[in-house]
Amino acid sequence: MLLSLLLLSVFLASVQVNSAKSPLRNIGHDHEYDYVIVGGGTAGSVLANRLSEDPGVTVAVIEGGPSDVGLEEVQILKNWLDLLGTKYDYKYGITEQPNGNSHIIHSRAKVLGGCASHNTLISFQPFNQDLDHWADLGNIGWTAAEIRPYGERIKMDFRPVAHKDRNAAASAWVVSAAKATGARIVSDFNAKITGQQDMVDAVGFLSVAYDPYTGHRDSASVAYLHPIMGVRHNLHLLLETWADGLIWDDLDPKRVSGVHTRSQDGELVIKARREVIISAGAIDSPRLLLLSGIGPAQELQALGIKPTHMLPGVGENLMDHVETIIMWNASSTPKETVMFSDAALFHRFNTSDPRPDLMSHVYQIPFTDHTVRLGYPTPRHAFAMTPNVPRPVSRGKLSLASSDPSVAPLIDFRYFTDPQGHDAALLVRGIRLAREIAKTAPFSEHIGGEIFPGVEVTSDEEISYLARKASNTVYHSSGTCKMGPDTDDMAVVDQRLRVKGLKGLRVVDASIFPNIPSVNPMLLVLTVAERAADMIKEDSLRLQSPVRDGLYPDVYAGQQPWVGI
Repeated sequence: MLLSLLLLSVFLASVQVNSAKSPLRNIGHDHEYDYVIVGGGTAGSVLANRLSEDPGVTVAVIEGGPSDVGLEEVQILKNWLDLLGTKYDYKYGITEQPNGNSHIIHSRAKVLGGCASHNTLISFQPFNQDLDHWADLGNIGWTAAEIRPYGERIKMDFRPVAHKDRNAAASAWVVSAAKATGARIVSDFNAKITGQQDMVDAVGFLSVAYDPYTGHRDSASVAYLHPIMGVRHNLHLLLETWADGLIWDDLDPKRVSGVHTRSQDGELVIKARREVIISAGAIDSPRLLLLSGIGPAQELQALGIKPTHMLPGVGENLMDHVETIIMWNASSTPKETVMFSDAALFHRFNTSDPRPDLMSHVYQIPFTDHTVRLGYPTPRHAFAMTPNVPRPVSRGKLSLASSDPSVAPLIDFRYFTDPQGHDAALLVRGIRLAREIAKTAPFSEHIGGEIFPGVEVTSDEEISYLARKASNTVYHSSGTCKMGPDTDDMAVVDQRLRVKGLKGLRVVDASIFPNIPSVNPMLLVLTVAERAADMIKEDSLRLQSPVRDGLYPDVYAGQQPWVGI
């Protein structure tokens, strides 16, 4: 008997990655883990790594896509545009946008590593003011000073675009943007941000998480999962497996004890001894809560879903960085590039705020997804700027179209619906600024005529109309399970990212953002996940230790430690 148990333990220890087809899925006790993470994306990769550091803890990750290991089409960063709309993309449509573009496809990655295996890996540390604003909203412990140290733990290797990858057109654009706007040319955006230096007007090459030698991604999965897959026997990846509902504890109706999943092999319940952590992103995290009856009761009842826990803020506060485009003809497409969008400009119009209120990425390829539909030609070669709104005022909503988990959700960004017209006005100013840059040497020598919106489009009204109709997402959805104090009735999670009023359930991803950061949010998602991992470990220790409250007195000051653990 002892020998049989020993052989079984050796067999189980030899298996680290359980795909949807793994026979281990049929072993009853192997369906229970200490922590169950829903989503193997940016945040989920961090949590899987940090929580499995303890060999005495078992961790399962439920991921709807396949592994990214060995997938060259995913790993080569320059291929990112080719991934959109493929089998690695959930391809979510959005609802009608009366003031904007209703044809946007909001890509969400369907592969291990999530959006970090799918996007451009542009890497910005958040501005201090963005983080301090979270604390100003009543989120104790979330000031920049308290959060920055977690950003220093990030395992992904990001650095400014290597000189060998800087082409002449992009380099000329940087020089001309500085001349035309008065911006300073910076060598490293993140050095200035973390050093609290002036970022009001700045232009330069971006920092990107990649290997300059190979051009491969250094994504969340590459940095946090690949080194431990096949090494940590307590980490189990349930790939190509979809989470479609939460399981409630039989004895405690306010405790979540597992996740109902489905795959090509059928349905399975994955149980969590300690916690379920939802890290499925700002679209699918609130979607899973809603499908489980957690959210606004009336809306759930209208779909035939029994409300299990009233939280009206689930799905509300949807935010995104919305952008538009201005495009010129070019004589060629540069070969020297990381991912065709290698530089950016920050500019401030509103002097009452120390942060820039306009950001523009640049593209050294035709970017015609939405201009062709408006009747504009597709050039063979082009150079484009995409002005975006760093701190949009408009707020949208994520809701369910059906109680059927296989039906895509309703994603209504409500672009350009802010009453003051702030978001739309910034795009107009961004296009006018771009035209000044285009007239300035040496960049003017690298481009031909303006393709979109066209030199004949001159009035604010005309520019605004076309800018909004050709607008696009920057794929930075956030805020749909926002963090907030007890006084905020629309908050979904508390300051320790526990779903309010429930036990055994947290949300850790961009959906918890109370406000969207001014810059690309990937590093902030990683930072939040690093901090969440510490919180989860601390809460577990408190439950196990007879000392409990004496372990982390500073961490738990002002908290309600027993709610949601």
